[in-house]
Parts: sequence; C-alpha cells; structure tokens
Amino acid sequence: MIQQKAGEEKILVIEDDLYISELLSATLARERFTPIVAHDGGIGLSEARRLLPSLILLDIMLPTIDGWEVCRRLKAEEKTRAIPIIMVTARSEEEDRVAGLGIGADDYMTKPFSMRELVARIRALLRRKAGHATNAAGLLRVGALEIDSDRHITTMNGTPVHLTMLEFAILQRLAQEPGRVFTRDELLTFLWGADCYVQEHNLDVHIYSIRKKLGDDPDHPRYIHTVRGIGFKLKGNNG
Repeated sequence: MIQQKAGEEKILVIEDDLYISELLSATLARERFTPIVAHDGGIGLSEARRLLPSLILLDIMLPTIDGWEVCRRLKAEEKTRAIPIIMVTARSEEEDRVAGLGIGADDYMTKPFSMRELVARIRALLRRKAGHATNAAGLLRVGALEIDSDRHITTMNGTPVHLTMLEFAILQRLAQEPGRVFTRDELLTFLWGADCYVQEHNLDVHIYSIRKKLGDDPDHPRYIHTVRGIGFKLKGNNG
C-alpha cells in the first residue's frame, strides 16, 4: 500500500494494476488530494472503513474481493454508505455499468480515460456531497413519486428508492419543473460542470438505472420520458 501526502481530501484508490494506481496517485497528488492506494479488494475495504475517505476510485477485477462486493458492502454499512464511489473499469458493457449503479456506485469511468475528465468528475461529486450543487430544498411530489431534498430520500408509493448521488440529483432536477424538457447538455453541465467532457451515453445509463429503480418500463415509461433528439422530462400532472 502506498500513501502520498498532498491535500486534505483523502481519495482511496483500490486498483491492482501497479501502473494505473501509480498514475492515479500522482495525478491526485498533483491536484492537491491525498491519495491512498490499495492493490487488493479486502485491504481496500478495510482502509475505507478505517479512513473514511472523501471518495473512492474502485476497480472491478481485484484480488480476494472483487469491486462489486466491495461496493456492495460499503453501501450497506451506515458508516461508509455516504462515501461517493466512482467505478474505474475496463468493462464497457452497459449491463456492467447499470449493475454498478444498481449496487450503489455513484459514477463510473471506462478505461482508458482522460485524467482531466476523472479529476473533473471527482470534484463534481465532492461538490455535490458538500451540498454546494443542491438547487432546491423541501418536498417534491410528482404522482406517486416523492423526493425529500432535505433528507435526501426518495420514495415511490411510500416505498424507499435507493438512488446514487448523481441519480438523486438528476431526478430532483427533473422534478423541480415537471413537464419541462431538459436538454442533454443542460443535464450534463448540471451534473459534471461545463468544463468536463462526458459522453451523452453516460447520462443515458444513469437515466436507465433510475427508471429501473422506479419500476418504470423503459419502453413505456410513466415518469421519465425521452424526448427524441432533445433530452428528458419528468411527466407531471399535465404531462
């Protein structure tokens, strides 16, 4: 395990590839974060519980405990549940991305990736975690969907819906103006900032994951509707 001192925000990198882990560590230190590196899923899990880092970069294919299980355990424990997790993986299949979001990962990046984009995504998640990106407070209701912005809780027909940080932000933004069509660019900028290039497909995966968690039929959605060629809207009482 390698530790380099830089800034106050600790970023735990759980990655077994030595070259990638050293590259990530050097980049994070240069950006004034404090990187902590674990090359093993079991060690990474222990370090996350011990250090409670500001954010975790998590590979999937790891020795002893794979990234799926590390993420699942961290999101199941009260002490570590709120730590944002970005999955960094060579697995590009949409099913893998949706599966990662389904067990609680807040975002994902597919190898190879831009270090500049990774840093921008880290900063976006940390800003959101700190509450700086929240645009509304109070209770939002759209049909059977209820979003408690103050407590960061979503329910459907009274049943809790477990959303990641970015999923909650997307749904909250759409619910602030039901029926309004938000362009893809608007939502991408809202989530990751104007200075971060993110492929539109990433947004599609997050939308797909939200629909799945809401129990919505992707082909005939009741709530989040795709407006072809433009973006998305949350269906309100007036459509």
